[in-house]
Amino acid sequence: MEHFTPISGLVGGPLIGLAVTLLLVLNGRVGWVSGIVGGLLTFDEGRDLGWCAAFVVGLMLGALAYTLAVGAAFIVEVGASLPIIVVGGLLVGSGTHLGSARPRGHGLCGLARLSKRSVVATATFIGVAILTVFLTYHVL
Repeated sequence: MEHFTPISGLVGGPLIGLAVTLLLVLNGRVGWVSGIVGGLLTFDEGRDLGWCAAFVVGLMLGALAYTLAVGAAFIVEVGASLPIIVVGGLLVGSGTHLGSARPRGHGLCGLARLSKRSVVATATFIGVAILTVFLTYHVL
């Protein structure tokens, strides 16, 4: 953890919380990003796509604003091989689809609404993440 930067988390976390809170309070909508993007991709005729598109454009503009403010894009270095990344992505996607659960949606929106399902889902996500890191670094 040689490049640990707590400032970005201390600033970004409350901003994300504020964004999903404002979306819920002002629009009565839950800020589950995968559900919002999925709604754009399914082209459901009865769904109001305007706010979904505005939400996604806002996410992209936020990334652009960060890049302009800092002077460079946020670079993520991944130490895993491509096959491991693909298998991990498929496992995460399958698990979230199977359990009808999205980690950030439950963690941000569900917990704020005191949803019992979200408490269980978030605890499961965190527990499996801890187990995965332990197995990866200490067993494999």
